[in-house]
Amino acid sequence: MSGKRLLMEGKHPLTLLPEKVVSHLHLKEFHWEGWGVAVYPGVSEIFISRDGGNKKYASVLAPGQHEGLGKTSDEGISSWGWNLNGQHSTYHALFPRAWTIYDGEPDPDLKVSCRQISPFVPHDYRDSSLPTAVFVYTLVNTGKERAKVSLLFTWANSIGGISHLSGDHVNEPFIGEDGVSGVLLHHKTAKGNPPVTFAVAASETQNVNVTVLPCFGLTEGSFITARKMWGKMMQDGQFDRENFNIGPSMPSSPGETLCAAVSASAWVEPHGKCTIAFALAWSSPKIKFSKGSSYHRRYTKFYGISERAAVDLVHDALTNYKHWEEEIEKWQSPILEDIRLPEWYKFTLFNELYFLVAGGTVWIDSSSPSADVKSDQDPPIKVESKNIKVTEAEMNCRHSTGFEHTSTSGCNSSTGVGLKQNGSSTIPRKKRSCKHFSHHLKTEDQLDGNEDVGRFLYLEGVEYIMWCTYDVHFYASFALLELFPKIELNIQRDFAKAVLSEDGRKVKFLAEGNYGIRKVRGAVPHDLGTHDPWNEMNAYNIHDTSKWKDLNSKFVLQVYRDFAATGDMAFGIEVWPAVRTAMEYMEQFDRDDDGLIENDGFPDQTYDAWTVHGVSAYCGCLWLAALQAAAAMAQRLGDKFFAETCKTKFFSAKSAFEKKLWNGSYFNYDSGSSSNSKSIQADQLAGQWYTSSSGLGPIFDEFKTRSSLQKIFDFNVMKVKGGRMGAVNGMHPNGKVDESCMQSREVWTGVTYAVAANMLLAGMEEEAFTTAEGIFIAGWSEEGFGYWFQTPEGWTTNGHYRSLIYMRPLAIWSMQWVLSPPKAIIEAPKINMMDRIVISPATFSLSLPETRVRKIANKTACFGNSSLQCTC
Repeated sequence: MSGKRLLMEGKHPLTLLPEKVVSHLHLKEFHWEGWGVAVYPGVSEIFISRDGGNKKYASVLAPGQHEGLGKTSDEGISSWGWNLNGQHSTYHALFPRAWTIYDGEPDPDLKVSCRQISPFVPHDYRDSSLPTAVFVYTLVNTGKERAKVSLLFTWANSIGGISHLSGDHVNEPFIGEDGVSGVLLHHKTAKGNPPVTFAVAASETQNVNVTVLPCFGLTEGSFITARKMWGKMMQDGQFDRENFNIGPSMPSSPGETLCAAVSASAWVEPHGKCTIAFALAWSSPKIKFSKGSSYHRRYTKFYGISERAAVDLVHDALTNYKHWEEEIEKWQSPILEDIRLPEWYKFTLFNELYFLVAGGTVWIDSSSPSADVKSDQDPPIKVESKNIKVTEAEMNCRHSTGFEHTSTSGCNSSTGVGLKQNGSSTIPRKKRSCKHFSHHLKTEDQLDGNEDVGRFLYLEGVEYIMWCTYDVHFYASFALLELFPKIELNIQRDFAKAVLSEDGRKVKFLAEGNYGIRKVRGAVPHDLGTHDPWNEMNAYNIHDTSKWKDLNSKFVLQVYRDFAATGDMAFGIEVWPAVRTAMEYMEQFDRDDDGLIENDGFPDQTYDAWTVHGVSAYCGCLWLAALQAAAAMAQRLGDKFFAETCKTKFFSAKSAFEKKLWNGSYFNYDSGSSSNSKSIQADQLAGQWYTSSSGLGPIFDEFKTRSSLQKIFDFNVMKVKGGRMGAVNGMHPNGKVDESCMQSREVWTGVTYAVAANMLLAGMEEEAFTTAEGIFIAGWSEEGFGYWFQTPEGWTTNGHYRSLIYMRPLAIWSMQWVLSPPKAIIEAPKINMMDRIVISPATFSLSLPETRVRKIANKTACFGNSSLQCTC
């Protein structure tokens, strides 16, 4: 199982063996902070006895040799039998499951497989939050003799870091219900951080006997060492039953590693088969951020905050995993069985989802914040707009995004906010057929609209530690919207709340060396923070992101897409004031009153090392798309005045955009005169990608769109290693890579997937899959760089990567969004940008008169399920 033999090689693993015995060894993807990943301090071992004990085999179920092997004095795990060659063992992954097959190793007449199941079940907001994983071993005896097989699951009482050897850790055996037995490992963390309790357990059946060794150590001073434990298993194949009665261990001493083992033994008849299941769970009910704010994790809503919840978690995992597998197969099978889709695509589509659990994920129960929230809490951030005054809501308000409306205008004003009483749009839907609907956005997600699914954070990447980085979430969010739409809507609510907030504390911006305020009202924050998320946003401090030109447009585009896809009218009403404010904020960047925003000669967008001058293809296209989306949303909510204002501005901006950037083949990088102003940017049609993905009409005519995408394919894709690395961000029209900065010469994995989705929307299927396959070849295939389950932000043409384990590659789900769009998107009403009312130049500005804004805000506040509180 060494080297690149670990890859799936494009095969659906369930087809490999008729009894579906396929496997997994190492804990690659398991939940840590609600969802998330911790260091894997566990090892699996196997002991086999045949022919009355004359034939014995024993090995750690991991290939290669331990670094300490051969040290005769060692009492630790290097004294174990590291006898697995690995040449006949294969690893397969199809997130959230994985399989490892040990074919005749270490016993030539025994086929062992382990499959790992993690409860990542789309639309299941309860079980998907559980911190647990299951390991199901299938033993097939192909020999002529009966075999006694003992599997051993060992675990160290550790989470890594400074608390590993700090002492005071305690192990405790337990016997649970339904034959589930094991060991609890109580871990005391350092520096006052919340404790964690692990549970390792196996399920005892009529043929499977479970025993435990609650404590063993790795050094000579331990009462029972790892070497003695191995010898006991070699001799007896199990531990003493009396071990269940010894109670909690003495606390570990400083410098001591405390470990535990669970053994499950069974007889396997000749040509027979046996199944043994282990489970791991970890109960750490509280998440505490570095500035002191504490919250309860999502799973505590169902299991409480006791450390012994881990016993219930492993019990439920071992009794429910078959149901999880059934639900996972229902979700994945339509895609896996779709003969139109390349095998590499199916494999990569699911495995890129690893980031939703590996991206430092935090999922909290918003209905019950921890009681010991920091005492030095800053006063509520005052949110003040020239038109609307709001204050930060209490943490336990619905969705934690409530606003307090303080306008004194009446609720029965006669504005154009016309919603029917049943909440349906005043615009009739246009219908068209679709042969294949996906299973996402299931009916139950809409029917149970009041379910509180908590609050959710995930990092930009493990090297860029900022929560929910919004310019990157723009690409990644398709995965959450498709699989867990309520989480996606809650993230949008958090950002909508932030748009109307202001944090006046001073921050120094490193690139320019100047100072500014942390969060400007009207600007979409770059992120939700690092040390105190939700309360202290914009951890990013390289540039002043209040001057970025992509964030506000991306907010409007994501909100409209989510609104259109879910049909959640209450959500649309709730976030509409923030959408309108975000659009008004951007008017300051239209310096020549042509309706089009300009960049300011520094890297003022997600490509934050790539300078832009004047009008840019990337930010300009996003702005055009935002105008279209804002107009469509305003029209569906009945705000006809704002809709017509956006339409008028769109036409002026589109004319200026094409005049300044279209060169007859593609849109230039920017309208400046720098050496890279005419570069071919792979992401130049990002706005077009979003509007088409949201069911809106095209921004540009078909010729310009297809011509630009073909240029990108011919140059940015095919001129880089023959299309086997993805799409390079910038390419000169002479066919040379744009070397003007680090980012222009990089291939960004998530952007490549987005470009491929855009090609699919344009009917360029062959080019789309060729483009995306470059990321698979370079990142996931045997001939690539080996970035399995750690896809980086990008790499250069010579293979140097940047930022492993990154959020943006989740954008591959935007391709699936196009291939299998939700019904609501297909049937969404199309706004006809040509059918507009000419309004006077005096009302050309997006900023509406104060009285009109108040009336609209009041009107929307009067609808049910809105978090706006009408105090009129």
